Amino acid sequence: MKRKALIAANWKMNKDINESLIFINRLSDKEIDYNKVDVLIAPPFTSLYCISCEIKKKLPNLLLSAQNIYFEKEGAFTGEISAKMVGSTGATFTILGHSERRQYFKEDDEIINKKIKAALDFNLNIILCIGENIFEREADVATEVVLSQLGRSLKDINNDFINNIVIAYEPVWAIGTGKTASSEDANDMHSKIRGKIKDLYNYDVAENIKILYGGSVKPENIKELMNKEHIDGALVGGASLDVEKFYKIISFYNQ
Repeated sequence: MKRKALIAANWKMNKDINESLIFINRLSDKEIDYNKVDVLIAPPFTSLYCISCEIKKKLPNLLLSAQNIYFEKEGAFTGEISAKMVGSTGATFTILGHSERRQYFKEDDEIINKKIKAALDFNLNIILCIGENIFEREADVATEVVLSQLGRSLKDINNDFINNIVIAYEPVWAIGTGKTASSEDANDMHSKIRGKIKDLYNYDVAENIKILYGGSVKPENIKELMNKEHIDGALVGGASLDVEKFYKIISFYNQ
């Protein structure tokens, strides 16, 4: 079974409002076959609303995502953004568990699990990121680490909500380094993730859930990665900041 692909752009802490609108306007000039591929943009919080307004006019099929949320609904949490706030911008997704949130802000699976539940409470879809670092890879415990992150992050998330979640496998050692897991290694880990989803839920859920690859995805390696059975798209970082590079990645599905 081949699931409809999703190509997601994670801009991280890049692009102000003007730069965001310039990108969206340039992307709107491109020809994208949305019957073959879903496309998602995750800008900084400051650009969510203006992009939402712009895509309603020019790119109604484009999906919009936040890069993170806090797990409380409201309150005295200076600097945090709730799922309700994100939803009010017009965004329908949030990224959770990104390796940079885990590494720099010490978010563990328990916190990520709380955030998933908060997102679902306000009808946000989720891109859940999991992945091992270089030390775990070299210690030959990558599979154990990744599947453990998956299981703990999805604790108490039942079948009614799992369809609102996309998984993104991101080997941390390949993010922003120019290194990429071989397509065979990536597909093998995706297969194991799909197997874990089957154990946690059922066969149909496992067959339908999208599992993206994230780790220095570029126009040069998109074909090799996306031709693998269990890789259903990509979470793109640096290459998504350039309209032409990002469009080249999407264009794999326009063929």
